[in-house]
Amino acid sequence: MFPHGNMGWPIIGETLEFLKLGRKGIPEKFINDRMQKFSSKLFMSLDDHVEAAKFYDHFAVLLAGLISIPIDLPGTSLHKAIRASNILRKYIAEIVRQRKLDIAERVESVPQDILSHMLLTSDENGQFLNDMEIADRIVGLLVAGHDTVSAAITFIVKYLAELPHIYEEVQNEQREILRSKPKGELLNWEDISRMKYSWNVAREAMRLASPAQGFFREAITNFTYAGFSIQKGWKIYWSTYSTHKDPNYFPNPETFDPSRFEGNGPAPYTYIPFGGGPHMCPGNVYARLVILVFMHNVVTRFKWEKIFADERIIIDPLPKPAKGLPIRLQPQCT
Repeated sequence: MFPHGNMGWPIIGETLEFLKLGRKGIPEKFINDRMQKFSSKLFMSLDDHVEAAKFYDHFAVLLAGLISIPIDLPGTSLHKAIRASNILRKYIAEIVRQRKLDIAERVESVPQDILSHMLLTSDENGQFLNDMEIADRIVGLLVAGHDTVSAAITFIVKYLAELPHIYEEVQNEQREILRSKPKGELLNWEDISRMKYSWNVAREAMRLASPAQGFFREAITNFTYAGFSIQKGWKIYWSTYSTHKDPNYFPNPETFDPSRFEGNGPAPYTYIPFGGGPHMCPGNVYARLVILVFMHNVVTRFKWEKIFADERIIIDPLPKPAKGLPIRLQPQCT
């Protein structure tokens, strides 16, 4: 059955677009484009498809310049990304102002999304975010949640295909949760908290193929580390890959071993797919939820195998299989 969606032509929906991109050899573009549209619904309930398309035209430009040569001249990726970022912030600020009016006038159809939550929630001092602060955070959430979660899921699928004993353990855990629920009942937070082994598998996948290559930090004081003098104001790059594959913290670092995360798990600041400290990515709970819900639904329904056994991994700028990780699905009885 082809996905008909809720856009496109009557009855057939977007099936023709789905088939066209498949014949071109880029079926993932169909999904990626819709992920962009639907995430705007989650964060700020942007339903107008034309407006959503305009929004994501600018968002695509921003993403393209996110990791680029730091030259801010007309025509460069960085210059285009900065311009797109400013347009997005102004656009979101307008949505924020309209949402404030709707809330003040108690409009019944005000969406209960992340934007409304930001507008209605104050800090411990009773202070609320201003319009541009909210716009900054919405852009940050969109950037952080766009490719990182899908990259993590891709590598979970990869490792579960390569390691049948790991797949079997995940499947057993997820089927036990499924059996404990009334037929047709959706997952809840209690179910998510029971997925301990599955989450350890996901964490190990993110250790070996972290969606983020690293993080920049600015030194706020002079200090010495490992014999090197670091001056206040210097920008320091913290490499996720070299940290995650340091044998001092992860013995046999190239081995896929979910048991590393049992008990107290890795030492602080050695496992950093979401960063660490006060600047840890606020989307880590969201990522956990999305990843575990995906794992539950896929392993209770399917088994799969890779089409290309030795598909190489490229970094651009996130890790991804060079050919898109095509797989052959086999339905499983639940």
